[in-house]
Amino acid sequence: MAEKGLRTKVQRFGGFLGGMIMPNIGAFIAWGIITALFMADGWLPNEQLATLIDPMINYLLPLLIGYTGGQLVYDKRGGVVGAIATIGVIAGADIPMFLGAMVMGPLAGYLMKKVDNLFQDKVRSGFEMLYNNFSAGILGAIIAGIAVTLIGPIVETLNNILAAGVETIINAGLLPLANIIIEPGKILFLNNAINHGILSPIGVEQSTEAGKSILFLLEANPGPGLGVLLAFAIFGKGTSKSSAPGAAIIQFLGGIHEIYFPYILMKPALLLAVIGGGVSGVFTLSIFNAGLVAPASPGSIFAVVAMTPQGSYFGVLAGVIAAALVSFLIAGLILKTSKSDDNDLSDATDKMEAMKGKKSSVSDALQQNESEEETVENGGTVKSAGDVSKIIFACDAGMGSSAMGASLLKNKFKKAEIAVDVSNTAIKEIPDDADIVITHKDLTDQAKEKLPNAEHISVENFLNSPKYDELTDRLKQ
Repeated sequence: MAEKGLRTKVQRFGGFLGGMIMPNIGAFIAWGIITALFMADGWLPNEQLATLIDPMINYLLPLLIGYTGGQLVYDKRGGVVGAIATIGVIAGADIPMFLGAMVMGPLAGYLMKKVDNLFQDKVRSGFEMLYNNFSAGILGAIIAGIAVTLIGPIVETLNNILAAGVETIINAGLLPLANIIIEPGKILFLNNAINHGILSPIGVEQSTEAGKSILFLLEANPGPGLGVLLAFAIFGKGTSKSSAPGAAIIQFLGGIHEIYFPYILMKPALLLAVIGGGVSGVFTLSIFNAGLVAPASPGSIFAVVAMTPQGSYFGVLAGVIAAALVSFLIAGLILKTSKSDDNDLSDATDKMEAMKGKKSSVSDALQQNESEEETVENGGTVKSAGDVSKIIFACDAGMGSSAMGASLLKNKFKKAEIAVDVSNTAIKEIPDDADIVITHKDLTDQAKEKLPNAEHISVENFLNSPKYDELTDRLKQ
């Protein structure tokens, strides 16, 4: 019980770290494209356009992270004060302040929330706007002042220590061993937190100095997963064998690495395959001094190639191929010599989702053709067709599963000629005007806390729920 509680806390913390970076990945990619194209050694060197590089890395990206961190804690007010606090650490340091933004954004949002809890109810009618504007402005100014004089230099020192530690590990040739931790962490519950919460911020700072970073490929390399899935396609049995080719396409081309996690959990010995593949891939990348200019998200081969700088294509592709080949060979050997019967893939998927504490898109992709019985009923007041104008799909990060579920329901509504807005978001960002909120059953309680007056629909499978047809029929009538 205690172990489960600890795992949940780690998941939430890891998810929070990733939650500050993931919504801003588009900005990271934009910076990576501009850098790869227009820097002095880029594909299309351009001195004028290259002037975008430093302001984006020094100001835009940290400010976005700081705002997002504050917003996660305390909505838009927290986000604004988080951005103000972040400019303080930016001004107080001489390096890109990603770590500082990840500290100051949430801290400022938390302090803003506490100040409002103390004073907001005491504000007299008619003075609400005055209080809201000046409380945020005064608190932001105080925190920014403290950040520029005290916190900025401290965070810069810590950042330099971390960067020096990573550099020492790389110079000692020990970086491939990081995959001994990364691969099991990915499969169990921390893939987004590892990549976007830890590796990406440090990798971006390396990229500003060297033009690329190998850290962007430690978790995002699609090779280890591809190798395991190809091994199942050739040496597997039953459902795992027949589903592996499609899963390999989704994983390698689509970048959804979660698709191969149930295959590993089905035969835990296959952890050796992905660890071996990850170590081999990083070792190969190190030999060729290869890396990416910005995070590859999702971890698709297309995203990897798009973020590869000029002169590193051979090394990057060699790292992916080496990882896939080693993973395939080890997984094939394990599958060929295994005497155990082929386990049920859906059971392994359930096991993975229990470990992660949420429903993921994995079961959606693997079980599209399987019908399942929904046991969770609607929560809250069931709204009539005339009272429904906005439907929200919500998951922990607002991507992946919820996006696919929203797309499916949109298509059903389009065919039924139902004019209702359908969109997806993170569970912490459910809009107040949502009429119906659709979540996985494990997240429904959180959704009800966020918006108790909405109708809440719980599903077991975002891509294959009979409740979509029920909802469509109800609104059509």
